[in-house]
Amino acid sequence: MSLSLNLYQSMALAVAVFYLGTVLKKHVSIFRSYCIPSPVIGGVIYAILNLILYQTGVLNLEIDTTLQSVFMNVFFCSVGFTAGFSMLKKGGKALIIFLVLVGALIAVQDIVGVALSSAFGLQPLLGLALGSMPLTGGHGTTTAFAPLLEEMGVSNALTVGVAAATYGLVAGNVIGNPLARRRIKKLHLDPHEAAGVDHEALLELEKNTADAKLDVDRGTNALALIFLACGVGTLISMALDKVHITMASYIGAMVIGILIRNIIGDSMGVDLPIKEIETIGSISLNFFLALAMMGMKLYQLVDLAGPMIIILLIQTVICGAFIYFITFNVMGRDYDAAVLSSGHCGFGMGATPNAMANMDALTRVFGPSEKAYLIIPICGGFFTDIVNTLILTAFMNIL
Repeated sequence: MSLSLNLYQSMALAVAVFYLGTVLKKHVSIFRSYCIPSPVIGGVIYAILNLILYQTGVLNLEIDTTLQSVFMNVFFCSVGFTAGFSMLKKGGKALIIFLVLVGALIAVQDIVGVALSSAFGLQPLLGLALGSMPLTGGHGTTTAFAPLLEEMGVSNALTVGVAAATYGLVAGNVIGNPLARRRIKKLHLDPHEAAGVDHEALLELEKNTADAKLDVDRGTNALALIFLACGVGTLISMALDKVHITMASYIGAMVIGILIRNIIGDSMGVDLPIKEIETIGSISLNFFLALAMMGMKLYQLVDLAGPMIIILLIQTVICGAFIYFITFNVMGRDYDAAVLSSGHCGFGMGATPNAMANMDALTRVFGPSEKAYLIIPICGGFFTDIVNTLILTAFMNIL
């Protein structure tokens, strides 16, 4: 039996999935202890149930994920509005160092993918579809690059890459906060002692987060600005497509958000509804993640050959070890480094929204990290796609 839900029915189901995760997180201590985001909890349970129904032939349920991309663009547009140029100065050296670490992990993922594919008798190029293409790159980079691999003679590159990206979406959330939590607990890290961050600024950040509310007029202005930025941002995406530059669809909206914030808000002194925009962005992130989890087809993982599953598991271990021992230590071994590690797991295995969800869940328990919330969106939203594209292109030419 097959059943297709329309947009409204799919959103109603997404609400149920989100609050299922919320209730379980409230009553199951292990979810709270390891800071697993509510949409991930509910979404994984939904995906498992959907797999059982599909495999037994009882029901093939299809949902409408149209709003998934809308929520994604709204969220990243809101991130753009919160990124004042003055914050870039605070990122400074740490931002560059973190980007180098991101590039190093991308190279490691591709080397491991190619080496293990060769060891299992698979095409070496298929290793890219089990490396940084789906893991750091996510579904967007996979759907952009996999057809190129297939043109080079790699069969099923798209299917393998999408399945790996789906796996990474879960793995990035599952391993991120447990690793960060272990560092925080073991080393007794305090957010108020984070290196290079003003204690007063952190207290103000906590206050702003706690006080975030939606006033009707300012909320309307906030939503209007978001849609304006998203609409104009599509022109940037279209221009990039014409010069054959592949970027995430939200980049244009994020750029326009940054420009409005810094030119109209900071430079011209216009009072923008930034807190309301942040609140709308956080709401969008929750529902984006719920829909993304619901859209997973776990039977794609079941259908993968044994070697591919083994490669993905090894990639997960290597990614976790790299971030736990290298990212954390190089970034300063403090609370900010722990939150950055959580975020790095999120987009190092899944996508930038996973990174933000990881950090959001972690900081709600242990306290805010201004540095992490500055570095992760900038690296994940802009530079990571560029670095990943260059490294993937190099590997494709070499192999």
